[in-house]
Order: sequence, then C-alpha cells, then structure tokens
Amino acid sequence: MRGRLPARPLGEVADAAVHVFATKGYRPAGISDVAKALGLSHGAVYTYADSKQALLYLALLRVLDPDAAGALTPPVAAPSPERVTDLLRDWAATRSGFEPVAELLARPPAASAAAAETELARVVDGVYGFVDGNRTVLRLFARCSADLPELAQWYYVDTRRGLLDLIGRYLSVRIEAGLLRPVPDVPVAARFIIETVAWFAMHRHGDPDSAMLSDEDCRRTVRDLVTASFLPRGPVAG
Repeated sequence: MRGRLPARPLGEVADAAVHVFATKGYRPAGISDVAKALGLSHGAVYTYADSKQALLYLALLRVLDPDAAGALTPPVAAPSPERVTDLLRDWAATRSGFEPVAELLARPPAASAAAAETELARVVDGVYGFVDGNRTVLRLFARCSADLPELAQWYYVDTRRGLLDLIGRYLSVRIEAGLLRPVPDVPVAARFIIETVAWFAMHRHGDPDSAMLSDEDCRRTVRDLVTASFLPRGPVAG
C-alpha cells in the first residue's frame, strides 16, 4: 500500500499560486489549477490554504516578502482587506520606482541640453531597473487587479498613475526650460516612456518570438532611443 506523500513546503505551494494567478488572473483561476501545478488533488490543497482568497494572499506574500510566506503555519487563512493593503503599502514604501524622478524634480533644471540628456537617461534606466527587478510582482498585480477593486485602486490609481504624473511633471519642467523638445501631449509622452519600458522589461518575457533579445541589449537600446526622442531637434541640413 502506498504511504502518504510528504508534505510540500509552503513556499512551493506559494510559488504555484504565483504562477497560476499571474498567468490566469484571479477570477478565472481555481484551486484545481494550483492543485494541477503542484501535482496534488483538489482536496489536498486545502491542507495548505483554506480558500482561493488564502491562496492569493500566499501568492502576494511570496512575491512581496518571500521569507514571510514560508514561515506561515498551514492551512493559511485569508487575511482581512486591511492586512493586504498594509502589505502592499509596506512593499511600495521601499520599492516604488519613483525615486530617480522625485530626486531630479527636487533640483533646479540642468544647465545644458547635454546634462538634461544624462538626467533623462537616468530616469529611463531607473524605471527600467524597477520594472525588470519586480516583473513577477507587477505581472501578478496587473493580472489580478481586473477582478479585485482594492488591488486595482492601489496598483493603477495610487501607484502607477502616481509614477505617470511624476514623469509628466518632470517632462513639463524640462520642456519649459528649453532642455527637452516640446511634445504634442505630455501625459501621452509620459505613458510612452512607461509602456515602452514595460514591454521590454516585463511583457517580452511572455512573448515566445522575443527570446533572442538579451536583457542588456534591451535595456541599453530602450535607454538610448527613449532619451533621444525627447532631445531638442537641431537644424535640418538643406
């Protein structure tokens, strides 16, 4: 007779939940999907988490504070909404991606176009590094927020929109100082920066036709082309 299978580490269950929710989103995903990813029966998952909400909490905790996820005692129960909000805010307080832009806005505009180019390259590189370093977290947020209003409010309104506004203010100040070229619409220009970075730093990893692009080549090329698109135009040779 077969003996009982050894218990899985809670971190392994959390990793499976991360994969399922980041791939399917919250509403379409089911406990059976996590069970399949682990090679367990549907009922066996309940020995680790008592509900789908608890599995999502385990997934969030795994990407935000990995050690804390493994230290929980199963079966994990779904926390209060306030606990989830506190978890997100604590994480964002130290990893927002805002720092390079906020630091530059606190200073007077650069003294020359060359210095402004260096500044903007630093902004693009800083945002790229943040997205690249946190792409699993951000993908999980984006996939699940459509079904969870509290997560959508935090991710899109409080966090993502805040970064877009900050980059828009940076562009406006430098454009008014004559250091960057005028653009038809500053909010669209800020979104152009964010979405270009997001595709190369995060979304291309899910594109099977982009596997040949190296991380370093993508980062250098995005920094170069995005920065160049805002530099003042020189006289056209006639």
